[in-house]
Amino acid sequence: MVEKLTPAERERLLPTLEGWEIDVERDGIRKSYRFADFTQAFGFMARVALLAEKADHHPEWFNVYNRVDILLTTHDAGGLSMRDIDLANAIDQ
Repeated sequence: MVEKLTPAERERLLPTLEGWEIDVERDGIRKSYRFADFTQAFGFMARVALLAEKADHHPEWFNVYNRVDILLTTHDAGGLSMRDIDLANAIDQ
């Protein structure tokens, strides 16, 4: 079973994520990405989908034209876990 991050882990790990913000209501992290057009946004989503499938950890996301909003939270853990941190880092690479 995946465990939620402890307060100490959150304090240590969250500052390492550039541009990701805490979503208190969902106990997760979110980030918005903007691209030149829909094709670039969709290509990004396809690449993230492959990362997510490999990690067996899938984002909640929303796309309108050139914008992709991503929320990461671990439903099995009831909130933010190391799986979210790892996927956020992979997405940003």
